[in-house]
Parts: sequence; C-alpha cells; structure tokens
Amino acid sequence: MSRSPRAPRALLLALALLPLASGCGAEAAPAPVCGFTIEESYPHDPEAFTQGLFFADGVLYESTGRKGQSRVFKRTLQSTAPLVEGALDPTFFGEGSVAWGDQVISLTWRDGMAYRWDRTTLKPIKLFPVAGEGWGLTIHEDTIYQSDGSSRLTLRDPETFASTGTLEVTDEGRPVARLNELEWIDGEIWANVWMSERIARIDPETGVVKSWVDLSGLTAKSGARTADDVLNGIAWDAKKDRIFVTGKNWDTLYQITPDCP
Repeated sequence: MSRSPRAPRALLLALALLPLASGCGAEAAPAPVCGFTIEESYPHDPEAFTQGLFFADGVLYESTGRKGQSRVFKRTLQSTAPLVEGALDPTFFGEGSVAWGDQVISLTWRDGMAYRWDRTTLKPIKLFPVAGEGWGLTIHEDTIYQSDGSSRLTLRDPETFASTGTLEVTDEGRPVARLNELEWIDGEIWANVWMSERIARIDPETGVVKSWVDLSGLTAKSGARTADDVLNGIAWDAKKDRIFVTGKNWDTLYQITPDCP
C-alpha cells in the first residue's frame, strides 16, 4: 500500500499542537461574576455628572463633566455640599481625577488638556496638554493608570505625565472595551465599563479581568433619568477598607462589599 509522505508530518504537527490548544483554552476561561451587598447609603448630588471619584484625606473628591458644568470638589460622606471646589474652563468637558502628593490631577474628555490643582484649595496650578481622549485615572505608588474608552490603559509618570507603558485589559482572551472610571483597590484595578452595570477587577500585572462585580439594579434604584445616567464612580477608603460606588446624576452613593473575594 502506498503512503503519502505528508501524512506523518501532518499527524505529528496536530499532536504537537494539542497541549497548546488545551492550555490556551484553560487560560481563556471567563472571569467569575460576583454579586454585592449594600453596607451603607449616602447622598449624592443628582446634578453631578460624575466622571472621577476617589477617597482621600477623610473626604470624597469628585470630578464632573459637561461643558459649563465641569468641576472638581471635595465633600463629606454625609453632605453633598462642597467643602471646596474648582471650576474648569467652561469650554472644557471634565473627566477623571486622581490625587498625587499635594496635587489633584484631572482630565478633560476631547479637549486635549489636563489640570493640576492644589489639593487643599483646589485652585488650578497648571493646565497642560495630553494627547488623545481622557476618561479615568487612578494611581498606585509612582504610576498613574489612565483610560481612554478603549481596552488599553496608559501608564504615566505622575510628575511629567509622560507615558511609561500600556496595559491591555482582557477577559476570555478578548479585549474589554469602554474602560472608564478607575480605582486602585487592594492590589487590583477596578474599572467601570461605560454603559454597563458591571465593574471589572483587573490584575495590574497581566491586564486579565479576575472577576466582575455585577451591580445590576443600582442605576434604576438611584433615580437615573436618562440613558447617560450610568454607573460611573468608584472610591476606596484604604484605611477603613470601604468601597463606594455611584453614577452620573445619581441621587445616592453606596458603600458596597462584593460577594466574592
């Protein structure tokens, strides 16, 4: 019986690829989905189009969007009245914010500019250019992480704001697009996904989503009036290990605990 000389090589190649295919399938398993428990509820300004949120110095810092309404301010948990605030140029659409040293840094959406504010007074220190769209910001040690609505986070030097690298965020091996407001929480990057009620918990080393926090129902519960009033705002009180979430034009800020570690 005659044999094709190509058959053995094709068979060997197929056998050699089997372990690789099996390994890839294991690595691309979907991230688990967690529920949540509401621990406390606090007031939130229903006119605040929330773009950035973080907890520092014992208070909440928030940055908001929309032209003519964009501002940064700080407030207590119990009151929506600003302790102090700073207004962006009325032609700018404000976005995410983060604290660094004695400053707060905040982005604009498509205006190509960012602000440095005095952390105590929220008076503007500097306006500087930033290429591309600005969405969310968070920080860990000497690295700022910035989202731009894509699946990629840009790593930045907080002093110069120069890019120092990128992090592609994936789940099941596929890019997770529309990453928005960010927060560093206990060794993970938490990210709102725009127009979604889920928060991605991201491994900062690999970019892989470790799990999802499904906050379904909170938008409707919080007095959302339009399709733009989406979940957007994550803050972590590291000292008391409290996680807060809210959204654009929501009337409530929630302290939550995810139902899986």
